[in-house]
Amino acid sequence: MNNYEMMVIFTHVLSDEEFKAAQKKYIDFIAGNGGELVHSNPWGLKSLAYQIQKKTTGLYWFVEFKAPSSFNELLKIQLLRDEHVLRHMATRLDKYAVGYNAKKRSGVSTGTEKLEA
Repeated sequence: MNNYEMMVIFTHVLSDEEFKAAQKKYIDFIAGNGGELVHSNPWGLKSLAYQIQKKTTGLYWFVEFKAPSSFNELLKIQLLRDEHVLRHMATRLDKYAVGYNAKKRSGVSTGTEKLEA
């Protein structure tokens, strides 16, 4: 089992219920294919850095999960078929990134925070 983090940008036309349903769909998909959810963080509506399909805003969702390496292709196909997904990016995490994310979630100082003046 490898550790992954994934950022998904959904179209902004989804209601709150549809956005939650889309998140649940992918969480269930991960669990149904031998994966395990570590952390889910919906960021909500944000401006895009550039237009995607003539849209300037999107609903961001960040998720961290564990899954076998064979799962990546299934997830990619599922995301590409979904008409509500504008962009997605999944990244495999090494042990240092996993430790950093765990510290950041628990509120422990990671040494990368900005100093307040």
